[in-house]
Amino acid sequence: MGKELKKAKLVIDRDFTISKVDERIFGSFIEHLGRAVYEGIYQPESKFADENGLRKDVIDLINEIKVPIIRYPGGNFVSGFKWEDSVGPKEERPRRLELAWNVVETNQFGLNEFMEFCKKVDTKPMMAVNLGTRDIMDAKNLVEYCNIKSGTYYSDLRIKHGVKDPHNIKLWCLGNEMDGPWQIGHRTAQEYGLIAARAGHIMKLVDPSIECVACGSSSLGMPTFGEWEATVLKESYDTTDYLSLHQYYGNHENDTPNFLASSVAMDQFISQVVSICDYVKAVKKSKKSINLSFDEWNVWYHSNEQDKKLEKWVEHPHQLEDIYNFEDLLLVGSMIITLLRHADRVKIACLAQLVNVIAPIMTSDTGSFRQTIFYPYMHASIYGRGEVLNTIVKVDTYESKHGDAPYVDSVVTTDEENETVTIFAVNKNLDDDYEMSCDLRQYAGYKIVEHIMCTNDDLKAVNSEEKPDTVKPVNYNGSKIEDGILTSVLPSKSWNVIRLAK
Repeated sequence: MGKELKKAKLVIDRDFTISKVDERIFGSFIEHLGRAVYEGIYQPESKFADENGLRKDVIDLINEIKVPIIRYPGGNFVSGFKWEDSVGPKEERPRRLELAWNVVETNQFGLNEFMEFCKKVDTKPMMAVNLGTRDIMDAKNLVEYCNIKSGTYYSDLRIKHGVKDPHNIKLWCLGNEMDGPWQIGHRTAQEYGLIAARAGHIMKLVDPSIECVACGSSSLGMPTFGEWEATVLKESYDTTDYLSLHQYYGNHENDTPNFLASSVAMDQFISQVVSICDYVKAVKKSKKSINLSFDEWNVWYHSNEQDKKLEKWVEHPHQLEDIYNFEDLLLVGSMIITLLRHADRVKIACLAQLVNVIAPIMTSDTGSFRQTIFYPYMHASIYGRGEVLNTIVKVDTYESKHGDAPYVDSVVTTDEENETVTIFAVNKNLDDDYEMSCDLRQYAGYKIVEHIMCTNDDLKAVNSEEKPDTVKPVNYNGSKIEDGILTSVLPSKSWNVIRLAK
């Protein structure tokens, strides 16, 4: 006799939707940091390079994910960045000390090269302006350079640089992590709120169609969390469209159940920031709601010790190069489910980052490969669009340092136009399989297209260039529908994508 399956139940109703999914929730991030740009997306001397020096193998992998937006050029980098250094003839661009990451920035890849890259991967830019060491006029000039057709100093400068048509960048970050003492030119909440308000105002005078993201706390653990958000929004509410959240999780203690429960903390973080936004809305008697941009999220801890030994003032060292394992895949899956469950308020999110630096894609001079976390990110981006159903998961929980954590995380998305339903589910139980049931009689005529599943006996299993398929998804015969009731077996420690269509 086999061991009896544990039970989980999904409760959904076709009419009970949370929100349409804003595709920008599947965004990513490229910072001038480590080998994200140089040797990552841009390597003119590589055998993989195209005519613009962009790596074709990396472009192919990014296109598999269908990344809708990419945040750029930072990150901490942006607070010391002079955007004018990165445009114009390459031979005239200055080499600068880059103080955020203690390296030398050559500026051989810059704004216009990034926009060319965006076209190649069919994505939109999320551009950050420097509010650490520069002022609001520099932000205004950058919008003019990017978005005005012609006939002004900065628009004509862009044309002189060989870019005839405006870039029309619609989404702008007002600085980065301005609450952090590590940030070059960091500010108090009051100082930052004022400059964010003024920057957003002048930028929207140039182009009223843009949207602005103000900096929230750099993490939930910041001592100023809560007060920071409230103060910043009180100063900048009228010109701000989104408030940012940043959070990374690690497993320093090698405690997998606690690590996998980090999505509970992420869920609480989002709910708390929503509450603060709505508090300020009430105080201001405003009709406008501030939505969220979770524009840095991931697992980050593997490379911490190695990065303490880096030599200073070199070009693009191997920095923040986490090699992700199978348990990281499980948490990234749960984090994506968490973002989708908050799709009514989280409209933008960026997996940080995209290539080489805490990234799903890794490169070397001889090739590239998909890290473990590539797969849940790709599956969500491809199959998670449409609307999110209010998904109630009835399942047992376990105690963790973040509070009670469900053994099964799940969310259901539906695309009425294309008549599809997708169930994303993570089984965090390290020993037991779960039989998950869901009443789908409202979706009469829908059939199972496939059940994609990823599991591994070794929680620490990793992919490498030599062994790129150690961890990869498989088609799994784990789901069936009888009399309108779906039952799916979720193996212990597994990521699952169950796709149905009419």
